[in-house]
Amino acid sequence: MERIFSATDEIKKVIKGKDDIIEQVMLAILSNGHVLLEDIPGVGKTTLAMAFSRVMGLSYKRMQFTPDVMPSDVTGFSMYNSQTGSFEFRPGGVMCNLFLADEINRTSPKTQSALLEVMEEGKVTVDGETHVLPMPFVVIATQNPFGSSGTQKLPQSQMDRFLMCISMGYPDSPSEIAILKGNRKNKMDILEEKLNAPILLKIQQAVEEQYVDESIYSYIVEIANRSRTSENFNMGISPRGSIAMLKVAKAKAFLSRRSYVIPQDIIDIYGIVCAHRVELSPQAAANGLTAKTALKAIIDGVPMPKLAKK
Repeated sequence: MERIFSATDEIKKVIKGKDDIIEQVMLAILSNGHVLLEDIPGVGKTTLAMAFSRVMGLSYKRMQFTPDVMPSDVTGFSMYNSQTGSFEFRPGGVMCNLFLADEINRTSPKTQSALLEVMEEGKVTVDGETHVLPMPFVVIATQNPFGSSGTQKLPQSQMDRFLMCISMGYPDSPSEIAILKGNRKNKMDILEEKLNAPILLKIQQAVEEQYVDESIYSYIVEIANRSRTSENFNMGISPRGSIAMLKVAKAKAFLSRRSYVIPQDIIDIYGIVCAHRVELSPQAAANGLTAKTALKAIIDGVPMPKLAKK
């Protein structure tokens, strides 16, 4: 547990004024999920991913998703070796613990799909041969706001595969001053490794084993069902979204030094886990609602359960 807090403090050395974002990405990693960072260029998305890989002792690769990137660049490919007379597998970019897919919405839908399939399966298959990815495996994908030059919007079905969608936003003035004062070419060198892959796997297992009361399960299902019948949404929270809420709530409880989930954990993570999974109705959009405000109205209307005594 203390290693997690130590790692978080270490990341704060290079990511200034974004403590909430650091915690949210940590929640996703502890939940064994993937993160979509949606924001304009230059606010520190790449630096954030690099800092997590360095501090958590994870092998790291970054790929710039330009329009000419092919699926084989992501998954790997077979190449003929004239010396051995056989085909050999050449690993793609995803063969690592933490893969940064930079500007994922600038590449072709075919390449996007290849990455998202790897995220779901945890393995790649090339020429009929399956290759298992290193564990843990986390994707941090970034995308520029839709409408920026050269971007293609991710389909809703693909957005749903990310555990959470986060926007970093601009830093406040004191934080930006700290960034300017601390900006140097090799700033990652100041970071110390606080974790490693085997330890992280054990922590992920401990998170998965958090106790969940029956009332919490009912609470999550009620929230999801109300989103599906609400006039504010054309598409509500999917069962995958319900699973995501549970997983991240367990991680939130773990970071709160508890061995069990409480309703407040659901409330705290609800927006970042569900907002990218729903589709507003035209009427709701015309009324000025956003996905997060419409979702908040739903959870505010669901009675908070009382936990049964164990």
